[in-house]
Amino acid sequence: MCRSWIVVAFCCLGQLCADQSLKPQIAAPQLATNNPTLTTVALEKPFCVFDSSLHPNKSYSIYLYAMKESASAMSSLMTDGSSKPLDSTFQQTNGGQLGPYKAAVFHVPSCATPPRLVDAGDVSKVSDVLKQYLFRVGDDGTCLYDPNFLDVCNPPLTPDTTYRFKYVLVDSTEGIVKDQTLWSDPIKTRRVKLPLQVDTWPGRRSGAMIVITSILSVLLFLLLAGTLAAVSSAVMRPEGPSPETRCTPQATQPSDPRPQLGSE
Repeated sequence: MCRSWIVVAFCCLGQLCADQSLKPQIAAPQLATNNPTLTTVALEKPFCVFDSSLHPNKSYSIYLYAMKESASAMSSLMTDGSSKPLDSTFQQTNGGQLGPYKAAVFHVPSCATPPRLVDAGDVSKVSDVLKQYLFRVGDDGTCLYDPNFLDVCNPPLTPDTTYRFKYVLVDSTEGIVKDQTLWSDPIKTRRVKLPLQVDTWPGRRSGAMIVITSILSVLLFLLLAGTLAAVSSAVMRPEGPSPETRCTPQATQPSDPRPQLGSE
């Protein structure tokens, strides 16, 4: 596979052509920044790789397979024993842990008429140009949970994990494998930073982070102040009269007068 978009240009001019010993390559930094991410890997599509295997009046597709490096199928052919391509899914292989899974299916990129690189300088066209040159593995965060999803599922990859990738040329007319690349070199997704590893120096923070932190600090202060005010009010509130003092005392009845005994 061509190692960069510059090599693709030469290949398309017939000055440099790929052979079957080439591998999927991670996208050049000029085309994909911040690559790999925690859960995705952007790969260059196989321009000019399978041209010698294409025949007129035939329909072809490219299958992209992915698996974790710890899987034990590095040298296996991508067939099920009858020249048909593997149809294993992300779920069936435990995310590539048990073997390769099909992550994508797309048309064979045209070596004769590739996207024009000059169009990448046009803001309105750059997205379409990059989609034609690149494929991002792990870019679908919903297919695993959508019961109506019928396409090939391309779920997020696992952070801090090493993967390998392979392109396979499939004859869509007969449904059989016609050609394939080697497995790619190991490509590792990024690691999640622990809180202690995050640089908290103010000069390294963005303005948005500082504003959000300030707002949260003010809200926390107001919440604590309101709680203290409520507690203080409850403590300082005078107690009402007890039930005993609120009862009306009964009228005192005079005692019966006792007759005085006269002296005899």
